[in-house]
Amino acid sequence: MDLAGFSALTEAHGDEAGADLAQRFAAMTQAALCDEAEVVDTIGDAVFLVSETASKMIHAVVRLWEAADAAPDFPALRAGLHHGEAVLRDSRWFGTSVNIAARVAALASGGHVLATSVVATTARAEGIVADPLGPMVLKNIRERIEIYSLGINAQSATAIDPVCRMRGRPELSAGHLRFGERDHWFCSLRCAAEFATHPEAHVDAR
Repeated sequence: MDLAGFSALTEAHGDEAGADLAQRFAAMTQAALCDEAEVVDTIGDAVFLVSETASKMIHAVVRLWEAADAAPDFPALRAGLHHGEAVLRDSRWFGTSVNIAARVAALASGGHVLATSVVATTARAEGIVADPLGPMVLKNIRERIEIYSLGINAQSATAIDPVCRMRGRPELSAGHLRFGERDHWFCSLRCAAEFATHPEAHVDAR
């Protein structure tokens, strides 16, 4: 999993702010895992987790989503889940299952958790909605993989800064501008000024 829009946030607020946020995310992840999942590696804003079962990983992700939602000044998260066998060498995991999980994560947009069928089946048994998105082609994976969107993405923030992609609530925003037929809220006056100068560069940001 990783932070949606991290590159945009770093560009808008600087490398120091990006590094601080990545460290904060890593700490938040560690605190949310309990004994159900383990942080194997962190690279930039990306976190690689492993768990013994799909059920334990789902529980860990739910707690992490809740933790992120409780922090109004935190970007949306995105994740990709897959369950299968892997090889452990020198504290690192290898194998097709690892590759599939990474490819699925790359498909996810901010606030969403995508999963393969084996994880979706477990999610439904846990009472979580798993909407089918259909078979998809994943880079360097021979066969198409059925992908599902898990219903654990209900984050309460209603606005995303179009410049830095930070989540927020309109009533707590530092600024508000209307461009075309849409209203936009900003985490800082710096982002508002950037948008006002070049709105066309940000209106289609994802």
